[in-house]
Amino acid sequence: MSAATSKDPSRREPRLSVESGEEGRVLWLRLDAPPGNLLDRAMVLALRRAVGDAATRPALRALVLSGAGANFSYGASIQDHLPEKVAPFLEEFHALFRDLVALSLPCVAAVRGRCLGGGLELAAFCQRFVAAPDAEFGQPEIELGVFAPVASLVLPWRLRGGASDDLLLTGRRVAAGEALALGLVDALADDPEAAALAWIRTHLLAKSATALRFAVQAARAHFHAALLAQLDAVERLYLDQLMRTPDASEGVHAFLEKRKPKFGN
Repeated sequence: MSAATSKDPSRREPRLSVESGEEGRVLWLRLDAPPGNLLDRAMVLALRRAVGDAATRPALRALVLSGAGANFSYGASIQDHLPEKVAPFLEEFHALFRDLVALSLPCVAAVRGRCLGGGLELAAFCQRFVAAPDAEFGQPEIELGVFAPVASLVLPWRLRGGASDDLLLTGRRVAAGEALALGLVDALADDPEAAALAWIRTHLLAKSATALRFAVQAARAHFHAALLAQLDAVERLYLDQLMRTPDASEGVHAFLEKRKPKFGN
């Protein structure tokens, strides 16, 4: 049983659990493919359907993203990043963020365990980011000879100073305490789902659902405009230029073959 009200309806999409709570005012989307909750194309499509459904529910005050089991998400499926598969996957994944921008609903990430790659991109996009003290974060794409398109646009908006460059260029992982200090995470809690719901109950449920959506549009006007304007360009940089290099293919194949990549000079 989640922190959402038990009497509210729930359903299971492929690799995603969807649960309505708080008398239809909160929608919980739980990545449901443990242990890693990999963001493969099936899960991304399920998320897009759920976000589309949320757009038809005028009473919603918040969307909550969490992961089943011990981890939020290891990130996108590496198999989906093979040169012959990456274009349709990346386009679908980026469409999810365009859907979230269009939804303009407060989003809260409740994170346990590992939150890496595409998982971190999804969580960092949220207005509120709550994590367990043992959570771990990182954008390891650079270790595969590629980069993180959405994170390249979201992290500079969320993090202070040059911290976004640090995470994007090194691929290093940070513990929850450092993530909080950097501003990547907003709060730490032993039970992040309960903490996320408590924050929503305290600050959002009594507000006008209509006003909240307009407030999201206004508060994020600059960020969303920049994201939508630049995401196509970053996507093309990834697909049309990076993926034509030997290093991009080498990094993905090396990971799948469980060996160290041999990048060119």
